[in-house]
Amino acid sequence: MTEGKRNLIQGLLQEYDIQSAEDIQEALKDLLSGALQDMLETEMDNHLGYDRYERSGEPNYRNGTKSKTVRSKYGEFEVDVPQDRQSSSEPQVLPKRQKDISAIDDKIIAMYAKGMTTRQISETIEDIYGFEVSEGMVSDITDKLLPKIEEWQNRPLSPVYPIVFIDAVHFSVRDDGVIRKLAALWYLESMKMA
Repeated sequence: MTEGKRNLIQGLLQEYDIQSAEDIQEALKDLLSGALQDMLETEMDNHLGYDRYERSGEPNYRNGTKSKTVRSKYGEFEVDVPQDRQSSSEPQVLPKRQKDISAIDDKIIAMYAKGMTTRQISETIEDIYGFEVSEGMVSDITDKLLPKIEEWQNRPLSPVYPIVFIDAVHFSVRDDGVIRKLAALWYLESMKMA
């Protein structure tokens, strides 16, 4: 670990008075929200072509902020998304109408594939991440996957599928006074589907 990283960690430990794993989680959540806020402000500066508090003769200008609750793997937090008068800004860091940056959809689909109910998934997400995901939201996410599952289940089957079965018997064989383990292999190739 570099000296710079050690100094950064020491500064964080002092700044946030970290005593437990939960304190680390809160510090990371705070750092993430601050970084997102700064990135959104920078995106707005680039979109408008001038920095905050600068004067400009352009017809489009800053128009305050809009509070947004964001879900992350560290929990929920608020960010103030900068607005422009013409609503032409399209943030890339946190796109419009996106409130979840934890890739929770993939996790929900994985839990659903393992046979968990929507209620169990909802409770698990709340236990792990500390924010509520309704059973309806879980259903909406898994419903997106159902057409792909049905398409796969209803795909046409080939008349022949190459399948190879391999089996072996292990023998102890004496070869030039040395005992070696050898395997006798046999296999069965392709089977036709009826």
